[in-house]
Amino acid sequence: MVLTVKVAVVEFEREAEHESLEQALELIGGLDDLNTLKKPVIVKVGVFSHKADNHASVRAVGAITRVFDKAPRVMLAESDNYQGTGLERLQIWKELYTGRVAPLNLSDESDPVKVKLAGQEVDLPRVLLGQKVLVDTHILRSFDKGSILKNLFGCILDSKRIKYHKILPALLADVYEAIGGVDLAVVDGTYFWQGAGKNPVPMNTLVVGKDAVAVETVGAALAGLEPSKMPVLQEFVKRGLGEGALENIEIAGTSFEDLEKKFESAVAAQKRQNRRQSGPVTWGGKANRALESLIQEGFFSEPRGRTLEDVVKLLERRGLPVEGRERKIADALARRVRKGVLKRCKSVDGQIRWIS
Repeated sequence: MVLTVKVAVVEFEREAEHESLEQALELIGGLDDLNTLKKPVIVKVGVFSHKADNHASVRAVGAITRVFDKAPRVMLAESDNYQGTGLERLQIWKELYTGRVAPLNLSDESDPVKVKLAGQEVDLPRVLLGQKVLVDTHILRSFDKGSILKNLFGCILDSKRIKYHKILPALLADVYEAIGGVDLAVVDGTYFWQGAGKNPVPMNTLVVGKDAVAVETVGAALAGLEPSKMPVLQEFVKRGLGEGALENIEIAGTSFEDLEKKFESAVAAQKRQNRRQSGPVTWGGKANRALESLIQEGFFSEPRGRTLEDVVKLLERRGLPVEGRERKIADALARRVRKGVLKRCKSVDGQIRWIS
């Protein structure tokens, strides 16, 4: 049997996301049909809360904006939800914004289109119904509602979308059909998130393809899920919107079998580590574990180091209460300097920074 659907799976070294994305795109036939002067590119990022980390990394999204170098505009899109406005959440990627790359709050649409989806009348942004290239990117996670396909939920202009969860499979498939599908899907596996967004395991893997259903299928299999038991995914398959059988997908790049074993080992090691961490569930205990995780992930390996403000912001994004505790965080950093784990230095702008 000749496999006609191709998905690329590639591993990358830290700070090599762009090169790895280019490699993945070559494996699936390139971007010549999508990267043109004729159509703007809309990158639908998935971010539930700007105070959490379970979203595509700045570097991964930056790699996407760079490969579309011929596009007249590249817009990073999100809509309002009860966690905040789309623009607030899109500030995660603000360092990527230029004259050509800009944020797009879908909820600011002045002339939405009313459509009937899954028996419900909803508003969709007109910009998604016009001429465009749509890129869908989200994290790699073991969440039975999926990642890439679930991300389309944010296309609906209703900040209280939770009421649609009972009709989610049909609703998402209807959204997909209404907006003309997804042109490129990129699963960012910088981390593997267990569940909807807890206990990330560093994996540095990208899953890329032009068939969003096939990309979701491969990502789900890597995450240890059974695609055949995922209602959202199977609704798309039933409608013929993409390939959902792993045996019918040509997986190019890194050995899928080897990567599966690597994921299994990493997750098992993470579970063992979590069981061994029997320290007190106090703020200090949580802060110390969070700092150790940041050090292991290379957060302090940036050439210029990290300021106290950088550390405080990231700890807050990971759900740790930080208000009024800046001094305690600074003391925790100082202890690691005394142990030789971190170095403390002053940059040319006079700021104190920590570096590993």
